Amino acid sequence: MSVFRRLSMVFQQKANRVLDRAENPGEALDLSYEKMLENLQTVRRSIADVLTSQKRLEAQRDTLQKQFETLQGHARLAVEQGQDDIARTALSRAQLVRVQIDGLDPQIEQLRQQEQQLEAMGEKLRAKVESFRGQRETMKAQYSAAKASTQAMEGVTGLSEQMADVSLMIDRAQGKIADMKARAAAVGQLAESGTLDALGPGDDLEARLRISSAESAVDRQLLEMKKELAIDAPVERPRLEAGGIIVRIAGDEQYRLPANARSALEGLDEDLARAIERDNAEDFARLTRRLATFVHDMGERLPRDDVRGSDLILPSADMSLADAKKLLAEGGSAG
Repeated sequence: MSVFRRLSMVFQQKANRVLDRAENPGEALDLSYEKMLENLQTVRRSIADVLTSQKRLEAQRDTLQKQFETLQGHARLAVEQGQDDIARTALSRAQLVRVQIDGLDPQIEQLRQQEQQLEAMGEKLRAKVESFRGQRETMKAQYSAAKASTQAMEGVTGLSEQMADVSLMIDRAQGKIADMKARAAAVGQLAESGTLDALGPGDDLEARLRISSAESAVDRQLLEMKKELAIDAPVERPRLEAGGIIVRIAGDEQYRLPANARSALEGLDEDLARAIERDNAEDFARLTRRLATFVHDMGERLPRDDVRGSDLILPSADMSLADAKKLLAEGGSAG
């Protein structure tokens, strides 16, 4: 697996472990109970509001009913006195009041139905809260008992986190011992065959040093050329496709690279893997600096509020070889 993919898995594993440790079933049950109580309280407030509106409309209807009866009485008295005009006016006003009363009746009935529905809903929710109250305490007790039992059994069987770490260190030590024995046998075989004696001034180490020196000179020349070009004309970034690569430099922000940058990333990834395998801190530091420069030059920095996931996690320019090996070892040991 590549260095970038392994770093991405390490950061995801760390985030998952933090979330797992933060979750507490007891607290989750308490929060659920509180939410249910809040919902029940909301239903009760709604019932009170509906009843208030209903009573207000009923009071308004009673007032209008009294006005209607009063106007009817005035009309009747005016007819008895032969005052038809006054009677006609009283009856007209009474008719208007009657229309208002007839309009209030459906509203009052609708509020009465809403109040009945809310009462039924509140009764169901109240019963659910009462049932959950007992279940909550039982489930919390079961969780506490299971947790205590698990800790006790881990201590007895040696499966605790400390014992797992000790076993892991023993396995690693045994692996290193086996690798060292194999290397010693290989060196002994080369010494017996005379292969080591044939190495001279032109061996692979010297060639690697010359290549490293040449690459450093090229890097310096490239940096100088970029500075000169930046004075005369700004360097135009490549146009990024919608399907680019989203990367994050450890400890830095996210960048979007064009799709054609994938081959260059894969080449740098392979060089980093070889530097880690050979335990070459100088090559590793040079490659991480080159990687950061490549991402900053070729990529587009994404806004801080962009929450999309990263395709790759890249080592930072100041990450040491020891830190990288430690992170990769943590990713390999997570299970």
